Amino acid sequence: MRDFHFPGRSAVFAENGLCATSHPLAAGVAIDILKRGGNAMDAAIAGAVLLGICEPQMTGIGGDCFVLYSRPGAGIRAMNGSGRAAAAADAAGLRANGLTTVPLTSAHAVTIPGAVDAFCTLSDAEGRLGLDTILAPAIHYAEAGVPVAPRVAFDWQSDAETLQGRARDHYLFNGTPPKIGQMFRAPGQAEVLRRIAKRGRDAFYTGEIAEDLVTTLQALGGVHSAEDFAKTQADLTLPVSGSYQDIDLVEHPPNGQGATAILMLNILKHFDMAGMNPVGAERIHIEAEAAKLAYDARNRFIADADHTNRLDHMLAPDTAARLAELINPKRAMAAAAQVSEAVHKDTIYITVVDKDRMAVSLIYSIFHGFGSGIASDKFGILLQNRGAGFTLEEGHPNMLAGGKRPMHTIIPGMLRKEGDVTMPFGVMGGAYQPNGHARFVSNLTDFRMDPQAAIDMPRAFADGGQLKVERGYSDAVRQELADMGHNVTIPETAIGGAQAVQIHSSGILEGASDARKDGCALGY
Repeated sequence: MRDFHFPGRSAVFAENGLCATSHPLAAGVAIDILKRGGNAMDAAIAGAVLLGICEPQMTGIGGDCFVLYSRPGAGIRAMNGSGRAAAAADAAGLRANGLTTVPLTSAHAVTIPGAVDAFCTLSDAEGRLGLDTILAPAIHYAEAGVPVAPRVAFDWQSDAETLQGRARDHYLFNGTPPKIGQMFRAPGQAEVLRRIAKRGRDAFYTGEIAEDLVTTLQALGGVHSAEDFAKTQADLTLPVSGSYQDIDLVEHPPNGQGATAILMLNILKHFDMAGMNPVGAERIHIEAEAAKLAYDARNRFIADADHTNRLDHMLAPDTAARLAELINPKRAMAAAAQVSEAVHKDTIYITVVDKDRMAVSLIYSIFHGFGSGIASDKFGILLQNRGAGFTLEEGHPNMLAGGKRPMHTIIPGMLRKEGDVTMPFGVMGGAYQPNGHARFVSNLTDFRMDPQAAIDMPRAFADGGQLKVERGYSDAVRQELADMGHNVTIPETAIGGAQAVQIHSSGILEGASDARKDGCALGY
């Protein structure tokens, strides 16, 4: 039974395979790969790489990825495709220069891109078709061009000032952002992808392409070296999980922030969420208070896996119980902690399930809009600014250091029931993502919504001393929240985006895609 529905898109149903992502061209390419005999991993990588051409302000091969994937009966695996700080990176040196945070648009914020190594590794280990086949669509569109979609054009306009130096030549048209429907081409990236298709990860991390990246960064004061790129390696690891009612939420482990979503749901277990109005002030208030506490724990404990020693504490039921006792059901607390690390909204997500029910949940990002704003001189590869996710605080587990991974905001998710994967899903939105995962799970379980309704319903997020409440809520709800002590604001843009594929016991697949983005779910 499905008790609540919010006006929005219809779900997409298919039997053989299904993809949901934030751009229709990428969804179409993923389905084409499945029809050609590829599996979900082939399709997800093909679609993700194309998204770097369709949505260059969000993602690209100069960024990072995290992947959860499963084969029936084989459990869920996690691939950490996030890069590390340059070996010579030094927090003390930045502090000595008067800095308290890593500057967002500086070479110091650029960590070594990890996504290409992860894609090549996963293609070799789990795919069927090979890099030459799965990269062909992105190569085609990078050369021929992609018409700029409406949400992409909006973000491009908002983020264009980040672009600096040669990046302005590669990503602006006579100094201005493109209009809706205008063709964007990236011939330099087409050449890079051709070389990767032929030679694999070494084509990117060594030789002329790596030299282009290193030279560009060093000219801007970066301490990156050819060795930093050559030694980049994605890591296969094990996910973390927690239960909520009758399902398990499976998340990527640190340095991702997925444990935050599990902690938040553990806190919400102590309240009668199902007895609340799903679009009422009471629910928003309890969720906001739980988020403040869960994010405070995130900021204290989550870092590079080699520097995190409190993960068990974060996931322990006793921790959630003690935090839940701090929530006043009638009054807002001050922000539990101010996030010192940079957070932002720009990420893409793609999920694919194939006819054999292999499921892939993949998230891929350059962090802020257009990342660091730095693009390599020759090939135009935009570089992420994930190093801004480090803190410069001495002794903090997430302090910047050479060879270290920063705390990451991007997190793929999966739901599991009685040992079987039932839904790969993701919620874009920078810092919002753990809150978004928790709300999505609550929508499905507490309010028995179908995936599309769970995505469509309005969102709220306690962030930076504000309670951001989307326009889908009534003025009466906003006033009630303000009376509780919340600093209520209406965000200029929608909060995040989401995609999901439900695997029904009947064998039918059900796809859901967020109207907050330009994408869709497609199946066959």
